[in-house]
Amino acid sequence: MTIAWLSNPNTRAAAAAEDVSAFLKQMYDSVAGLVDRPNTAAAGEAVTEHFTPAVTVRKSLASKDHILSLIDGRPYKMLRRHLSGHGLTPEQYRERYNLKPDYPMVAEAYSESRRAMAKRIGLGRKPGSRASTQEPSPSQRRKLKLPSITE
Repeated sequence: MTIAWLSNPNTRAAAAAEDVSAFLKQMYDSVAGLVDRPNTAAAGEAVTEHFTPAVTVRKSLASKDHILSLIDGRPYKMLRRHLSGHGLTPEQYRERYNLKPDYPMVAEAYSESRRAMAKRIGLGRKPGSRASTQEPSPSQRRKLKLPSITE
């Protein structure tokens, strides 16, 4: 700040030597006061803000297709990106609104569709294993019917 003040041509021309030293002393005292002042949150006083949810917890989970955000009440399939836009992690979000640790961050229908897709492409199986290693029983096999040739 001192450099910015001294580099300004308007303040340099009008500033006398006494003014510069007085300004530097005032800046030093201001910064020292900020450093020496005890931080009330660190001193042990718990600063807790009360956040009122936009919707009830029950209403936020009412639909399988989306989750309503307690911050703004809008529907989302996944809350993680929305929370990061507000500077929150899922843990902080749960703590802020007194939610249980198992409160979902993803809509149920979206989670099910992702699970089905993962199973379909073979994720979660050990390497080398097949989806179905058993041969179908003879009763389950389709019988091929050939057209009869009659002359």
